[in-house]
Amino acid sequence: MKKILLALLLISVVSVAFFAFKPKKQKRPNIVFIMSDDHAYQAISAYDKRLTQTPNIDRIAKEGMLFSNACVTNSICAPSRAVILTGKHSHLNGKIDNYFPFDTTNITFPQILQQNGYQTAMFGKLHFGNNPKGFDEFKILPDQGDYYNPDFITKKEGKKKFTGYVTDLITDITLNWLKNERDEEKPFFLAYLHKAPHREWLPAERHFKEYLKKTFPEPATLFDNYEGRGRASKEQEMNLLTHMNWAGDSKITPENMDKLGIKESHAYDKRNYNATIGRMNPEQRKAWDEAYGKMNEEFIKKFPTMTDKEKMQWRYQRYMQDYLGSIAAVDDGVGQVMDFLKKNNLDENTIVVYTSDQGFYLGEHGWFDKRFIFDESFKTPLLVKWPGVIKAGSKNSQMVQNLDFAQTFLEAAGIKSPADMQGESLIPIFKGQGKNFRDAAYYHYYEYPSVHMVKRHYGIVTEKYKLVHFYYDIDEWELYDRVNDKSEMKNVYNDPKYATVKAELHKKLAALRVKYKDSEALDKMYIAKYDELIKKGKIFR
Repeated sequence: MKKILLALLLISVVSVAFFAFKPKKQKRPNIVFIMSDDHAYQAISAYDKRLTQTPNIDRIAKEGMLFSNACVTNSICAPSRAVILTGKHSHLNGKIDNYFPFDTTNITFPQILQQNGYQTAMFGKLHFGNNPKGFDEFKILPDQGDYYNPDFITKKEGKKKFTGYVTDLITDITLNWLKNERDEEKPFFLAYLHKAPHREWLPAERHFKEYLKKTFPEPATLFDNYEGRGRASKEQEMNLLTHMNWAGDSKITPENMDKLGIKESHAYDKRNYNATIGRMNPEQRKAWDEAYGKMNEEFIKKFPTMTDKEKMQWRYQRYMQDYLGSIAAVDDGVGQVMDFLKKNNLDENTIVVYTSDQGFYLGEHGWFDKRFIFDESFKTPLLVKWPGVIKAGSKNSQMVQNLDFAQTFLEAAGIKSPADMQGESLIPIFKGQGKNFRDAAYYHYYEYPSVHMVKRHYGIVTEKYKLVHFYYDIDEWELYDRVNDKSEMKNVYNDPKYATVKAELHKKLAALRVKYKDSEALDKMYIAKYDELIKKGKIFR
C-alpha cells in the first residue's frame, strides 16, 4: 500500500512539474510599420553609401532582411498608400491618382487586425482621409502636412497645432503612445509614418546647419539627353534645372529671385516658399535666415556668370543638401523607436518594417520626383526585422511589392486574408522558403496630364527585363535590359536580339492584366473620368 501511495505521489509531483514548466505559447507578434514619403533607396546607406549615412535604418537590415527589388504598383503617394492598406491594385481600390477620392467602402488590413484583437495606432502622414478606419488612436497630418509647427488631425481632440519639427513630433507622439497608451495585454499594430523627405524638403535646424556645408557626388546620368528612348522620357517636366522651383525647392528667396531676374518655374513657386517658411516662429526663422541667408548671398555673386551646366550642378547640390538633411531626422527617430523596443523587451516579438511609399529620383536622368516605371521611382526601400523568423543580415532580390504588405501582416497575426486581396504573403521569403514567389511584377501609372507630365503607362518587370506601354496621347512600347543596362538608357524594343524576350514579356504582361483584373476597358473608363475632372478644373496642370 505504501508503495502505491508513493508511486501516486511521485506521478503527482512529476505532473505538477510538467505543467509548471510547460513553455508558453508564442504570442502574436507586434508590428511596427515605418514608412517615409519619397525616400529613395539610394539615400539609405544599407543600399548605397555614396550619398549619406543612415545607421539606424541600417540596423533593421543588419538584424533582418534587405530587399533589393522591392517595388510599387503605382509610383505616387496617395495611390501607393491605398494599395498598402487594401492589398489591391489601384484600378480595383479606385485610388488611381492623387485626385480621385479613396473609396471608404474598401476594407483595410488595420480594420481586420483591430477586429481580431490588435490594438492599432497611426501617427504621421496618411495623405488622404481625415478619419482612418481601423485605428484605436491616430494623429495624422492634413494632406501633405507641414515641416515646421504642423497641424495634426487627432481622433480625440480634433485639429491641433503642434510646435516643433514634424519628424521629431511624429517620433515623440509615437514614443508617447508606446510608453503610456499601449495596452500591454494586446498585440499592437503601429503605423509610424513620416512626411519627410517629401518636397519642399525643409530639414531640422540641427541638420540644415550641417548639410548646407556638404557636397555630394553627381549621378552619371545627370546630363542625360534621352537619346534612344521615347517621347515619355523626353516630354516629362521633372528636370532639375528647368522644372524645379527656385524659391520653394532651392530656397532662393522671392526677393533675390526678383533681384536676379529669375522667373518662377511654376505659379506656386514663391507662394509655396512663403507658406512653408511662414509657419516658423521667430526663433526658428532666425536660425533659418542665418543659414540660408549665407547660401543666398553666395548664389547672388555666382549667378550672373553661371553656365547652364553650372546651374544644373548647383541645383543638384542644393537639392541633395535639403533632401538628405530631411532624411537625417527620420534616421534619428527610427533609432529612438528601435532603442525603446529593445529597452522594454519588445524587440524579440515585434516585426519592424522600414519602407517608403515609392522611390525617388536624386538627379538620375536629370530628374527629381517619381512616377515612372524606371528603377529609381519604381523600386522602394524595404528592410524587415523579425527575430527568430528572419535570419539577420539576409538579402533578397525577388519581385516583392507594396501590394504584399496586407497579406503578410495578416498571416503573421494568424488571420486569413480576404479573397479579393491581390498580394502574396512575404512570410515564406522571411523563412527562406519563397523560391516560388512571383517572377514578375505589374505596374500601372495614371496621373496624366498633370504636374510633371509623366505619361500614362503600364508594364511588367522581372529581375532581368522591363516591358512598358505608354498610352493615352501616344502609343509607344519600350523594353529595357535590367542586367546589362542598369541605368535604363537604351530602349531595345526593336532590337532583333531581344525578339524572343519581347514576345515572352508581351504574353506574360497580357496574362498579368487578366490575373489582376486590369484591362483596356478600365483604362478608357478612368481616362473618361479624368477628363471630366479636367473640364471641372479639379486637376492641377
